[in-house]
Amino acid sequence: MPSYTLEINKQRTTIQAEADMPLLWALRDKAGLTGSKFGCGIGQCGACTVHVNGLPVRSCVTPVSSVADQRITTIEGLATNNHLHVLQQVWIDQDVAQCGYCQAGQIMSAAALLESNPKPTDSDIDKAMSGNYCRCGTYIRIRKAIHTAAGFYNATQEVQS
Repeated sequence: MPSYTLEINKQRTTIQAEADMPLLWALRDKAGLTGSKFGCGIGQCGACTVHVNGLPVRSCVTPVSSVADQRITTIEGLATNNHLHVLQQVWIDQDVAQCGYCQAGQIMSAAALLESNPKPTDSDIDKAMSGNYCRCGTYIRIRKAIHTAAGFYNATQEVQS
């Protein structure tokens, strides 16, 4: 079985996996990072969203072989030095999640948005989040949380937990 060196949440990890294994399963089953969720398996719902080199990708349809030696950030990697990412804290403070299943993917897409556009409009948010589905319908709370986080967003992207 081939092995791949991945940089996951700023740590280099070697994973043995078939080339076509979805990154989602490599993260969950091989690296033990279960924050990213399996939703649809075809890259449409966004529950599995992670960042590869700072860009949001659907890990359920991304082969692990395609991300060797690239920077991968999962929901677990947003928090730094025991401080939650501003989006994680705002999600908690504003009770954004209902069932919570899709929220890791929602936060990862929102983090990519704020990284590229720290002052998004409603239209910007709707466009960036359009590939993330929430069966509970918390879209209004998600948009409000993104606007709130944008107000606090700074270079360190950390808040006290």
